[in-house]
Amino acid sequence: MTTTSATAKFVLSGCSPSSSPSTSTAPNRLLPFTNLNFKCRAFHSDHRFNRLLNFHAGYYKSPAFLCTRTATHSPSFTAAALATEASAKIIDGKSIAKDVRDEVAAEVSRMKEAIGVVPGLAVILVGDRKDSATYVRNKKKACESVGINSFEVRLPEDSPEEEVLKHIRSFNDDPAVHGILVQLPLPSHMNEKKVLDAVCIEKDVDGFHPLNIGRLAMRDREPLFVPCTPKGCLELLHRQGIAIKGKRAVVIGRSNIVGTPAAQLLQREDATVTVVHSRTTNPEEFTREADIIIAAVGKPNMVRGSWIKPGAVVIDVGINPVEV
Repeated sequence: MTTTSATAKFVLSGCSPSSSPSTSTAPNRLLPFTNLNFKCRAFHSDHRFNRLLNFHAGYYKSPAFLCTRTATHSPSFTAAALATEASAKIIDGKSIAKDVRDEVAAEVSRMKEAIGVVPGLAVILVGDRKDSATYVRNKKKACESVGINSFEVRLPEDSPEEEVLKHIRSFNDDPAVHGILVQLPLPSHMNEKKVLDAVCIEKDVDGFHPLNIGRLAMRDREPLFVPCTPKGCLELLHRQGIAIKGKRAVVIGRSNIVGTPAAQLLQREDATVTVVHSRTTNPEEFTREADIIIAAVGKPNMVRGSWIKPGAVVIDVGINPVEV
């Protein structure tokens, strides 16, 4: 596994649109516009720092059947399985997650010593959905385990949209907050697009801001942040040494959170990508030709064993209740 490390110098600060032009010495690939309020002090980043802030950095450079379950809109890794034509083997996703946490914890400590800054993550949860509450609880626990400060706002289901926007604006202007997550889904009376667009791009660690998504879709451009679940899928591939370049990849699902960015990330790594969705006829015809399959739909047993050719890599994203 190889990495491309940046030599940026950062201090993360507020991001008011009315702020003065950027004084950042970060490489242009990390800064989409010259007027971002990304003020800096001496701090040299490496691949762990890029991962900590979910910066879209350089890519890593054959095994067979990989199956993982991760919660949509959750950055955690869970169990995975690796198989050959003759046997199946469990990949310890928890071990991979521990490696990532250890790397992040070391980088947080280094940042604190070098520039006196401790990263802060703010999460906004609206409503009382049990799955959303679980995701938020896990994020808070993950922050605590690596030394990141966490900030949390919980609002009732019937809260007005303006209440959410007020908290987003407050976190946008708070120099102690470097990342903002709005837990999805939002209640039906709220405009999800408007809410997500209100998060300033420098703190959009979910990678949902249209400027981040747009830069992800463009060649020779780099987003500040990449959606965490598809990024986690590729991290599993990278850490297992699975080649992507030149492979045929099928992504099942086209959601903004997983399917679409997963397809874009695979394409960036020179895979030939096909997106299969609810309107696709005979999806098995496409999956049988695939070297890599990412299933990003909330439907159990979507991919059948007969759809998969020997030696293919399959990543299943999502949590689906099934009877056993």
